[in-house]
Amino acid sequence: MIGTREIKTLATRPIISKNRWSEQFKPYLWLLITDIIAIGLGFVLAYLLRFETNISFFYDQSHPVFDIYYWLVLVLIPVWLIIFNVFKLYDSHFLFGGTHEYARVFNACTTGMMFIIVLSFFIPNLLIARGWLLLSWICVTGLVGVGRFIMRRLVYRMWSRGEFLRSTIVVGADEEGRAIAAQMASNPTAGVWLAGFIDDKLPKGTQVLPGLRVLGSTDVARALVQNLDVEELIISSSALNRAKLLELFRTFGNSDKVNVRLSSGLFEIMTTGLRVKEISHVPLLSVNRMRLTGIDASLKKVLDYVGAMVGLTLLSPVFLFLAIAIKRSSPGPIFHRRRVVGVGGKEFDAFKFRTMVTNADEVLEQNPALKAEFERNFKLKDDPRVTRIGKLLRKGSLDELPQLFNVLLGEMSLVGPRMITSEEVSKYGKRRMNLLTVKPGISGLWQVSGRSDVNYEERVRLDMHYIRNYTVWQDIQIIIQTFPAIFRKKGAY
Repeated sequence: MIGTREIKTLATRPIISKNRWSEQFKPYLWLLITDIIAIGLGFVLAYLLRFETNISFFYDQSHPVFDIYYWLVLVLIPVWLIIFNVFKLYDSHFLFGGTHEYARVFNACTTGMMFIIVLSFFIPNLLIARGWLLLSWICVTGLVGVGRFIMRRLVYRMWSRGEFLRSTIVVGADEEGRAIAAQMASNPTAGVWLAGFIDDKLPKGTQVLPGLRVLGSTDVARALVQNLDVEELIISSSALNRAKLLELFRTFGNSDKVNVRLSSGLFEIMTTGLRVKEISHVPLLSVNRMRLTGIDASLKKVLDYVGAMVGLTLLSPVFLFLAIAIKRSSPGPIFHRRRVVGVGGKEFDAFKFRTMVTNADEVLEQNPALKAEFERNFKLKDDPRVTRIGKLLRKGSLDELPQLFNVLLGEMSLVGPRMITSEEVSKYGKRRMNLLTVKPGISGLWQVSGRSDVNYEERVRLDMHYIRNYTVWQDIQIIIQTFPAIFRKKGAY
């Protein structure tokens, strides 16, 4: 469940300077200025690196003529901005929303470099050093990416303070509509101000979520949109019949002031993402098997493999020491294989250092009270099955270290939702389909939020929040926070 406090905070948040076009345009104006500075600095830095240092990638017949490069850069800056616009780098639908923006920056800068190369063929007297071209491509792409990353963080901060928010109404107060609203309310960087719901089944004024009420029926949708200066209408497709859906799209579909967005109608899988493909001119939806695709999946894979390789290399002496300590402390194997559920429900063995006695199941069967507690939370605070060395391993989460091998095998990630057994899947209810679209992690939000002191319902909520709001930067932040969480030893048992 989403926290009541979070929904109230967003639902009552005022819209700051919302009706003034100049105020709405500010973030885009700042982004444009940032790009101009980054592009100019990139070209200048490339010139300094190529001609003012001893760095040389190519043997160039041309000599650096400052005036040529000066005027060339002045021409290229507006050309670059035009190319950025062609690649929709100033389109609100693609801004401040994910790593795909950086892929567009890379493609736009590469296209710009191709433009310079083609231009040099048509202007014979335009002698451009190939080393400068290569350095310009690297510097401009890198600086524009850094500039946009900084702008994104600034815009997120402004959104979290209630500035430049898009007034939004959710059409449909059914299960899917409530889930969509709760998800947006829990994310302060969504950039929306939820005005409330439009619903034909509930009377006006009905509280659907804390702080969010029904504003009226679809019959008064046009008036509500005008009165509240609504910019986004999010329609829960499962809440309306076909006639009502068509009516709303006829009313707002061609409006240049309101974006109409339609949910998938499948709340259980809306986290995974959908693809549209036309077959015989009929647009059909297909579901992504995995939550992360494209550049997000590539970055996460790189982070996982590099992190696992570095970790195993640095920790190899620790592995040897712990293996000897486990073997000497109690009879039995060094490693324990825990059967857990991975992507798509496929089961695999997660490696752990053994922390329990070999007859752990028998010990649990002999104590009905402890067994009942374990079946509720799948954790025991005072577990008689844990060995003396096992308690020390669990305190420092050292028993989890062998899971670095699972990361290399592609079964787990460094960061992800908590790994669970097949018996635990049912506790996630309808959300289990979302859970099974990402790899379980050695660490995660649950790990840095109190570990075993977090109740099971809160663990589920944290897992869902991570899946729905994934970014590679969040992964890096969780990895950094993991070490202090381990040293605090809070909830470790």
